[in-house]
Amino acid sequence: MTGNDPTEVFLAHRNLLFTVAYEMLGSAADAEDVLQETWLKWVGVDLATVQAQRAYLVRITTRQALQRLRTLGRRKESYVGSWLPEPLLTAPDVAEDVELADSVSMAMLLVLETLAPTERAVFVLRDVFDLPYDEIADAVGKSAAAVRQIAHRARSHVTARRPRGDVSRAAARTALEAFQRAIETGDLQGLLDVLAPDVVLVGDGGGVKQAVLRPVVGADRVGRVLAGGLGRVEGRATLRPAQVNGHPALVMSLDGELDTVLALRIDGGLVTGVYAVRNPEKLSRMAAETTLRR
Repeated sequence: MTGNDPTEVFLAHRNLLFTVAYEMLGSAADAEDVLQETWLKWVGVDLATVQAQRAYLVRITTRQALQRLRTLGRRKESYVGSWLPEPLLTAPDVAEDVELADSVSMAMLLVLETLAPTERAVFVLRDVFDLPYDEIADAVGKSAAAVRQIAHRARSHVTARRPRGDVSRAAARTALEAFQRAIETGDLQGLLDVLAPDVVLVGDGGGVKQAVLRPVVGADRVGRVLAGGLGRVEGRATLRPAQVNGHPALVMSLDGELDTVLALRIDGGLVTGVYAVRNPEKLSRMAAETTLRR
């Protein structure tokens, strides 16, 4: 798209820019701040001098996100307990784009956390958004040759740690239903039947809400934590299924108020990861669907 109205051009690419920033940061709040900074820089640009508006906007967004990513790294060092990405309520079309859904899953975002900032930017721009190396080079301030090397290194790192494989929607739905039923009834054996032997439970209360401070590993330990969970809460707890970051999840409410998002990683029909986000500051994007674009 080309145009002379900066507002029109920005809005046409806004969902793409948000997705780029979110995948780099794992935080919708920080991604929105990056978009605000991008907009302020964009309105000062003479559009007559811009040949590729999309690439120019992605470049601004990437540079702003890189600056913020380094700040976030320092903030996470003092975070209470485990840090999890901010969950997004997503529309069905995100799940239909398998590559996009994979890239924004909780499991993948946690893998991306293990990359250095520039590696993360290069991986996201190349492997998720398929940008040419020269455009990525402009965005991260490196040569195209250096970007190729960074991309290869980041891809190898991610491949060794990424979620194991695809699962059909039917299998994912069956696993989610069994998981929900077992938690609602406190059925430990039912949970053990749907949890993978090496399942990991990660909780994020941000020091504000109670949550496991360190990851819990193994079906027996995770099952016991989850089976008694609803019985220990005060008030009326309800669970409902949702699509979070393009994947199956459960949303728990207490007395009608949103309390916890349980995002799941499902491999081979079994739950291999449970990501419980309780930090209230991270639940604001669960009120309405977020549109993501590649």
